[in-house]
Amino acid sequence: MYDFYPLLVVGGVIVFFSICFIIAYLAIKNKKEAIGFDRNMNDGEIIRRLLKYAKPYWKSLTFVCIIMLFSIAYDIASPLIIGWIEEQIKVDFELKQLFSAVAFYAGILIVSLVCSYIQAIVLQKTGQKILSKIREDLFVHIESLSHEQLNAIPVGKLVTRVANDTNAISRMFTNILVNLLKNLFIIAGVLCAMFALNYELTLMVLCFVPFIVLFTVIFRKFSRKAYWKVKECTTDINTYLSENLSGIKITQIFNQEEKKMRDFEERNRRLGAAKQQEIFVFGIFRPMVYMLYVSSVLCLLYLGGKGYIDNTSFMGQTLTSGTIVTFYMYISKFFNPIQNLAEQFNWLQSAFASAEKIFTIFDIEPKIVDSPDAIELDHISGDIEFKNVWFSYVEGEWVLKDISFHVKPNETVAFVGSTGSGKSTILSLICRNYDFQKGEILIDGIDIRKIKISSLRRHFGQMLQDVFLFSGTIRSNIVLREENIPDSEIKRICKYVNADSFIDKLENGLDEVVRERGNNFSAGQRQLLSFARTLIHKPSVMILDEATANIDTETEVLIQDTLEKMMNIGTMLIVAHRLSTIQHADNILLLSHGKIIEQGTHHELLHQKGKYYQLYTLQYHKQQYREA
Repeated sequence: MYDFYPLLVVGGVIVFFSICFIIAYLAIKNKKEAIGFDRNMNDGEIIRRLLKYAKPYWKSLTFVCIIMLFSIAYDIASPLIIGWIEEQIKVDFELKQLFSAVAFYAGILIVSLVCSYIQAIVLQKTGQKILSKIREDLFVHIESLSHEQLNAIPVGKLVTRVANDTNAISRMFTNILVNLLKNLFIIAGVLCAMFALNYELTLMVLCFVPFIVLFTVIFRKFSRKAYWKVKECTTDINTYLSENLSGIKITQIFNQEEKKMRDFEERNRRLGAAKQQEIFVFGIFRPMVYMLYVSSVLCLLYLGGKGYIDNTSFMGQTLTSGTIVTFYMYISKFFNPIQNLAEQFNWLQSAFASAEKIFTIFDIEPKIVDSPDAIELDHISGDIEFKNVWFSYVEGEWVLKDISFHVKPNETVAFVGSTGSGKSTILSLICRNYDFQKGEILIDGIDIRKIKISSLRRHFGQMLQDVFLFSGTIRSNIVLREENIPDSEIKRICKYVNADSFIDKLENGLDEVVRERGNNFSAGQRQLLSFARTLIHKPSVMILDEATANIDTETEVLIQDTLEKMMNIGTMLIVAHRLSTIQHADNILLLSHGKIIEQGTHHELLHQKGKYYQLYTLQYHKQQYREA
């Protein structure tokens, strides 16, 4: 009988108090850190939704699982072969027999390596296809959100979801899931082989399993929280960078570099603290599992070695040197997958945290969608009518109040008024960038809510005050990647809107590079390009929202000439502060506090000598003063 009971008791006490210490420390740390972790999905739901993306590639994944069986067979068979070789060396052995055993071992090793290589290649290709599909679906879903929803989500957060969080999921499909399955099979196979070899020693090893399970449960709980906090802090710092790099000129103008640096340092500190907590959680788990591995090896060497040296049986079974060597390798094969599971848990929690954030974006239902009976419009004449329309961005705070007006086909209608009176809101409602709460908006007598959104917007061309140009070339920004438009048509349109006045002077003409947001062009040049981009797609209704603001006098002359030409193309809706640009409009609507207070032609409104007359007189005197 062996005196191993005191050893087990002492080891059990040490492990017990270690677990108590870990639980207490992590609980206190978690409470002090105030993680703010709020899960909306359980692991089962996340896995189910992720596996939907894997379903089309089930053949590739099945092939990988079959290939994986060869690696598992090697892991289970190799200790037995090594143990058998060790026993053959102890007795009278033949060199030829030993060579055959070594050659057999080398053969299955090579087969295992080849299978592992094939498995990695197939997994990487399949994983990247799945990842590309997730990215595409996420981008398409973001595009389907309304302006109101997009305004509520920081751009940096959306960039993080599409770029960073999808990358975290990539490892799940290319490595984690298959290796989790592989390690579970290895653990099961190793246990079966150990029981068949010596069930008493196997039971001794299994005494350590409850501690492993307990460590895993604790690790799983705290690692998920730690990863969630890291994702939150990463999103926060990306959002901050996106906003402040875009507005860095304002920061420099107002000499706010030091304040912005302090804000960044605070966010960076929180991210560093979250990373440290993540490292701490993982740094506790793996050493504890390794401690259990070392303890089991020590027990094996002590009990097995003592039995072998004394030439006695261990609990009724005689121990040989081959059995001890085989068990030593099996213990390693048993605990290595568990340690690998720790690392895979590490990445799995990261993937789950990222997946949860991605699916949170997917779960945002677009507020503006096509009705089931929505129709396509191949052509519209440009007849627009507002009937008692009420609209508010915030419930109860009406921006438009009982607005009614009628725009006939090919008319030019202008909207004027003070900031916040609802001018731009009217134009946004026509294109269904927002949905109104009361009333009706009709296009050619059809309620716009009964028209497919894509069909409706296809007939509108919008020219805004803040022109957005994409990185690329002048040509790509005009045609918006519709490559079937010939250069002759592009040049004709550019000449029509007077954009050729500066394009022809550029070294590369239409192929001139456009940098980020078109910062290598003036505001007036960007506006002329916006006109060209709008007209080349032949809209039935053109919308100009402060399109003539913030431009130089020379460019304003070109734009005025362009506007006069465009008025003959179709229905035109104009929002303008400069009343001089809308004198030739067929109808002018003056808004104040969400209501139409005056309407008529330029001369009619001047004759009334009302609010419009006051605005025009004020602007006229200001212009006279500037010219003087």
